Amino acid sequence: MSHPFPEASFSYLAENEERHWWFRSRNEIILWALRTKARMNGAYLEVGCGSGFVLSCISRSFPSVRLYATEYYESALVYAKSRVPSCSYRQLDAAVMKDIDAYECIGCFDVLEHIERDTKVLSNFHRALRTGGYLLLTVPQHPWLWSAADSYAHHVRRYTASELRRKVKHSGFEICYCTSFVFLLLPLMTLQRLLMRNKTYEPDDEFNISSILNFGLYLVMQFEQALLCLGLRFPAGGSLLLLAQKP
Repeated sequence: MSHPFPEASFSYLAENEERHWWFRSRNEIILWALRTKARMNGAYLEVGCGSGFVLSCISRSFPSVRLYATEYYESALVYAKSRVPSCSYRQLDAAVMKDIDAYECIGCFDVLEHIERDTKVLSNFHRALRTGGYLLLTVPQHPWLWSAADSYAHHVRRYTASELRRKVKHSGFEICYCTSFVFLLLPLMTLQRLLMRNKTYEPDDEFNISSILNFGLYLVMQFEQALLCLGLRFPAGGSLLLLAQKP
């Protein structure tokens, strides 16, 4: 069973994610990983493309790659199609995906945590990739960070690094790279989650922040990405990024 993101939130995301520090920073880290650690050629599939924000950046950065995308909600695909009309789209639950040897790379960004049968989905990804193909994942990290924001987003879990690595390996992949991110802001994130523990989650609390604060948080993430580029890997953080390969 899947627990997708609240359907009504896609229009809100489409309006706000391009300028929000977290979405911008995550996109830049994803693109850095694809450029430097994976082989982006042939066919790329994004599973759970949402409003298409990540997909639009991949389209601009890798213009020669053939783009495919799936999304649980048809309503989200309206936004994705407007951003990347050249992509081929399907409405699909990843747990029933049947593709075989079809792609050189699959991206799945903050989607797996919504799915109870995550190991089934990972096995589907393995079957859908060609030999030597790459899987790039991002997921929320640390169960102790669970808050009303996770409940609002219909998350099933927040991952530990060991859990994600174990499940990916069990699905037949070899892990190429794994790191936490949002490491430098983890103390601030922890404090925020603690303050939210007994409150109702309101998306405006995270999106409607001052432009100065938004820019400051983005600069911190720029510095964190620079450290990743220098070869550092972070042992903790709000999120995990993992790159694996089908042998």
